[in-house]
Amino acid sequence: MTVALMWEARAVAGRGEDLLAWVREREIPGEPLRREILRAPQDRVLVITWWDAPYDAELPELPEPDEDLVSRAVHRWRFEQVDR
Repeated sequence: MTVALMWEARAVAGRGEDLLAWVREREIPGEPLRREILRAPQDRVLVITWWDAPYDAELPELPEPDEDLVSRAVHRWRFEQVDR
């Protein structure tokens, strides 16, 4: 089964590049099948990692950034692949 973990944070106004740099510097333990980093307006950064694992497996995730970098708590979602 393939599981996708999504991690999304919104930077403090004007600190989107700092948040993007913070994400790029973070190593994720283990070997995801794939990792993508995306950004959106309002200084939002999204990281998606794909794993070959059961849906409820314990998988490594990015931590919460320091409070001075983000404007709210990180949002996290988990999905399982249904079609290829």
